[in-house]
Amino acid sequence: MSGNRKASSSHSVIHTDILIGVALILIVVMMVLPLPAQVLDFFLAFNFAFALVLILLTFYTGEPLNLSIFPTILLLATLLRLSLNVSSTRLILLNGYAGEVIRQFGEFVVGGNPVVGFVVFLILVTIQFVVITRGAERVAEVAARFTLDAMPGKQMSIDADLNAGLIDDQEARRRRREIEREADFYGAMDGAAKFIKGDAVAGLLILAIDLVGGVVVGTLQKGMSISEALATFSLLTVGDGLVSQIPALLIATATGIIVTRAASDADLGQELVRQLGASPKVLGIAAVMLLFLGLIPGLPRLPFLALAGLLGYVSMTVGRSRKREEAREEEQAAADGSGHRPESVLPLIPVDPLEVELGFGLLSLADGSSSGDFLRRVAMLRKQMALELGIVVPPIRVRDNVQLRPHEYAVRLHGVRVAGGELLPGHHLAMGEIEERGLDGVTTRDPAFGLPALWVSGEQKEEAELAGCTVVDPSTVLATHLTEIVRGHADELVGRQEVQTLVDSVRERHPAVVEELLPAKLGLGDVQKVIRNLLREGIPIRNVALILETLADHAPAVKDPEILTEHVRRALRRQIAERVGLGDDSAAVLILDPALEERISAGIQQDESGTRITLDPDLVQRLGRAVARETGRFIGEGKQPLVLCSPRIRPYLRKLTERAAPRLPVLSYGELVPEMEIRTAGMIKIEEQGARVGGATATGATGVVGVGAAGAGVGVAAGAAPNVPGYDRARSTREEVSRV
Repeated sequence: MSGNRKASSSHSVIHTDILIGVALILIVVMMVLPLPAQVLDFFLAFNFAFALVLILLTFYTGEPLNLSIFPTILLLATLLRLSLNVSSTRLILLNGYAGEVIRQFGEFVVGGNPVVGFVVFLILVTIQFVVITRGAERVAEVAARFTLDAMPGKQMSIDADLNAGLIDDQEARRRRREIEREADFYGAMDGAAKFIKGDAVAGLLILAIDLVGGVVVGTLQKGMSISEALATFSLLTVGDGLVSQIPALLIATATGIIVTRAASDADLGQELVRQLGASPKVLGIAAVMLLFLGLIPGLPRLPFLALAGLLGYVSMTVGRSRKREEAREEEQAAADGSGHRPESVLPLIPVDPLEVELGFGLLSLADGSSSGDFLRRVAMLRKQMALELGIVVPPIRVRDNVQLRPHEYAVRLHGVRVAGGELLPGHHLAMGEIEERGLDGVTTRDPAFGLPALWVSGEQKEEAELAGCTVVDPSTVLATHLTEIVRGHADELVGRQEVQTLVDSVRERHPAVVEELLPAKLGLGDVQKVIRNLLREGIPIRNVALILETLADHAPAVKDPEILTEHVRRALRRQIAERVGLGDDSAAVLILDPALEERISAGIQQDESGTRITLDPDLVQRLGRAVARETGRFIGEGKQPLVLCSPRIRPYLRKLTERAAPRLPVLSYGELVPEMEIRTAGMIKIEEQGARVGGATATGATGVVGVGAAGAGVGVAAGAAPNVPGYDRARSTREEVSRV
């Protein structure tokens, strides 16, 4: 049935296009081939009906863009009237008769008096040409100019809303298309107004040509006297001019209405009644003035008194209606006993998932009109996180905060400040061996990775780059810091609603997987816990279908989210290996001492509340120092350490080492790719009880700092130039933005 409806709809569209094409050809043919008088009467009546429909359409149209084809309609209507003028002229000169419509207009409308007809015709042409057409032309010209001038600002406003996450890409495209259509419409109307102006001029010329030609034909070819020829052909010529000019006046009026209307939600009639009747006092004063005029001796009383009574009645009706509305508002406002309308505080309760607050000295970074590109970088950040981790970062609100120092910024996660820093606008941040290069500037630390850095002026930027330093602008520093914050707190940005969105996207492509898993085997909250566990360790979740399939396979036997996470990790082992660089020369694989692994395994306990690990606090401290000592050694060599252990203890070992090495990858043997060759670089052993505490503690502290930096992507040896992947990504993002 739907297929039949679509087929019939397509056929109707095709037939309509064919009919319109044939109609255009007939309009041109009418200028060449003679038409019978009866056919000409039909087309003249059609011209009246078309003009009437067009002016009513403009009357009931809320927005001008709802009639975006109006300029084309003006062209077609003008062409139709001119073709009818040519056909009627041919019939008048050949037969002295051009149908009943023209004859009745010549005899009945103007009483058979050609002079009166000429006067009426000239008045109509004057109204159309001097008043309506010229005004509509000027309004269309000004509207087109203002629309084109406002386009850049409107485009920037759309880009700002898109970057701030207030609208999506589809809504942005719709708004841009609407702006383009508006500019095209008013530009076309500016040119289409010339059609009406030319039509009025052509009407005058055709009238003169018809009159002269009629007198010549009547006297020279038909043997009439000059008076008879004038009486016959002048009456027909005036009738022909009136028949054409009245529809032209209607269409000119429609043009004036469509270009002078502003966008509104109601038609012209409702707007007129609402706005003109907005003030009952004005109507009352007008009624009193009309009443005074009606009482003056010598003036006709009936029209003035009737209008005074009508306006007085409308004024009282509108006044009573306004008083009833005000009374209802006062009753609602008195509901809280304070005499004021109760203010809704619900909009004040929600907090934004992610906020960036700027001091007033940094507002230029988010101002697109002053070359600030931070909002665009925020949009690129959301795309980068979608490609890198598979998460949809919620809209990031960027706003000012007068409580911050002028050059300070703060990043809030769910309303709580999690990071911040200071920037120097007009300067660049140089990172590297700044002390050895002898550069002058303001000493600081990079807020994203904690590296020693230097704020240098714009004149020193080239010098710092030639010295081998990594030099970035303040917008890049802020964007990189924000990227690292999002990457480090990705699990906290994924709530149930975000998980539901991911599940819905999978449902469109793999409905069987979702129907099998949810809600029969697992709840949405369980899936959220697994996804959060993956993101907490930096595992991308782009392959949501594989994650849901793995959960569907193991959910009947296992309900613990920690164990389910391990099953999912094994299914994602190739992505994990690529993520941590397993198998590369830069990776340093460490394993646990079997005795240590047994002690950790023995501490795993399971009860009704779930699975947990209980170890001696002294053992946990020694384990942290051992991890920091071994990983710090490889970080000093410029390698990325990672730990391999048994699947049973992997999640618990990760929790035990999280404080000492927040970004240290911990993998299980079950997550290894079969064809990948792994070579261990060392073994983690706990200290003996007799080891020196002071030295171990010092080594451990140094190691912790090293592992934290390596986890953030900074694995450098002492004395080497800094390798900052975060800024490399920011720099590539900036290049991509500039290309866009």
